[in-house]
Amino acid sequence: MGRLAQTDGLTDVQQEILATVRDFVDKEIIPVATELEHRDEYPTKIVEGLKELGVFGLMIPEEYGGLGESLLTYALCVEEIARGWMSVSGIINTHFIVAYMIKQHGTQEQKEHFLPRMATGEVRGAFSMSEPGLGSDVSAITSKAVRDGDDYVLTGQKMWLTNGGSSTLVAVLCRTDEGHPEGTAPHKSMTTFLVEKEPGFGQVMPGLTIPGKIDKMGYKGVDTTELIMDGLRVPAGRVLGGATGRGFYQMMDGVEVGRVNVAARGCGVAQRAFELGVSYAQQRHTFGKPIAQHQAIQFKLAEMGTKVETAHAMMVSAARKKDSGRRNDLEAGMAKYLASEYCKEVVEDAFRIHGGYGFSKEYEIERLYREAPMLLIGEGTAEIQKMIIGRRLLEEYRIQG
Repeated sequence: MGRLAQTDGLTDVQQEILATVRDFVDKEIIPVATELEHRDEYPTKIVEGLKELGVFGLMIPEEYGGLGESLLTYALCVEEIARGWMSVSGIINTHFIVAYMIKQHGTQEQKEHFLPRMATGEVRGAFSMSEPGLGSDVSAITSKAVRDGDDYVLTGQKMWLTNGGSSTLVAVLCRTDEGHPEGTAPHKSMTTFLVEKEPGFGQVMPGLTIPGKIDKMGYKGVDTTELIMDGLRVPAGRVLGGATGRGFYQMMDGVEVGRVNVAARGCGVAQRAFELGVSYAQQRHTFGKPIAQHQAIQFKLAEMGTKVETAHAMMVSAARKKDSGRRNDLEAGMAKYLASEYCKEVVEDAFRIHGGYGFSKEYEIERLYREAPMLLIGEGTAEIQKMIIGRRLLEEYRIQG
């Protein structure tokens, strides 16, 4: 373990958890990640191993069978897992967001029904906001839910659903107009539904179809899908929190902690790219000496190391602020924006250090080069992050009078 991206002030328990996860990553993920990624194969064995480690229940309270750990512990574990293979961290992240939303906003019955089985990984979560025609404009969603007796009937099409095929529980955001007079702000007429389903593709239950995996440039292995609802009946008891109209706020709360997670992923991928770059630079010789002795390469390594360290520090700061109970949307946005941009830059520099071999599928950096761009758009694009950051800074520094 190198000097970069260390975290001061961790408890013995946190250090033990991280050491266990890092050991698992080094032994069970890194040796097989590139081969599985090239085959776009779901990492079943890896996921089973993470279940046994308790990673799926890291932040679920102990009373529901989880480890009851902090966001910081979770984010540091994600950083380690993404260092091994970013797709695996994606499998955990959507599950974690749904569990967090149920913990924070669910009814007592919903917590008791879902959280113990989510802690073991028996129930695996996914969440769904985006739709084919709107991207980051969440308030423009058109999927609708209409009350019909003791059920709601859901109709609409969702997009970019991570874990869409493998999940058994999906938190779906729909528009519900009941009790909301005409002219109500769009975000105040949205509701989150907890949809239980069978894993798989095709029509997985009456009214619900998961068409198949979207073929992606990178971020392979994990299944990314559409979700089509056509008269899908969901019991009223599966409205998150038991009341309509709160869905937008619930989802944004989930995405806020999800942004810390994406920052952690960026840190992990950047760390791995730096490790690959600094190692290759000491092995590859040109003009009679290792390329690490050329000033041009040392400059690259200096920039890469500084970016790895800076992104890690911002991610840790954002997680700690959320753990303290304070608002962290500004810090989470900054951490996500910086870590994803720096990740892309560090990966590209490592790619350049590898020269022609960086273009070969035989070398791990080729996979990282295709994975890094996803972080620029996941959990809100870099441009959306800058809008959020800019608005929050104007709030904080508003001129009085």
